[in-house]
Amino acid sequence: MYIIFLRFSDNKPAAKDHMAAHNAWIAKGVADGVFLVVGSLQPQQGGAIIAHAEDLEAIEQRVAADPFVQENVVAPEILEISVNTTAESMRFLKDDQAA
Repeated sequence: MYIIFLRFSDNKPAAKDHMAAHNAWIAKGVADGVFLVVGSLQPQQGGAIIAHAEDLEAIEQRVAADPFVQENVVAPEILEISVNTTAESMRFLKDDQAA
């Protein structure tokens, strides 16, 4: 499982120019079943994503394809979590690691 932080850079004003493409990138991650949770870092610091079902290299490639990353609107940080304990409804996160 991964937590991806997308923190705004000095190029934050360009976000409006790339928002539609960034939102399409998010929608694809959700549709692919990789992005479980997507939200904003408060107050207006950028975004965060909880992702799973891909290895680190695939996550890095996916994040590099984000138009906000490509246009330096955000600086990404990817943290990998080895899941040890979950609520029953989130067990699939732990089970994914056995694959």
